Amino acid sequence: MNSSRVLDADEAGLAKLAEVATWRESALFSEAERLALEYAERITFTDQRVDDALVARLKRHYSDGQIVELTAVIALENLRSKFNPALGIEAQGFCVVPPRA
Repeated sequence: MNSSRVLDADEAGLAKLAEVATWRESALFSEAERLALEYAERITFTDQRVDDALVARLKRHYSDGQIVELTAVIALENLRSKFNPALGIEAQGFCVVPPRA
């Protein structure tokens, strides 16, 4: 392990990771995180759109540069979700996510 210390589960965000699928109901996410997750869903799902109201809410928490970076990361993950399976690319084990209990 390259880290000088080991993070506990809360520091590593594992509790949040376990609740991403239910982020709307979870008390673990901040308003800014909820907006980022809503933004990700609106970008990802083809039946949804990013409207001016959502952009205005994002701008209350994020700079223009941060919104561009967030958009790029979301787009990259969307690319990977299509690209990798189409080519049979399996997970390489770099980010081990513990199974749900």
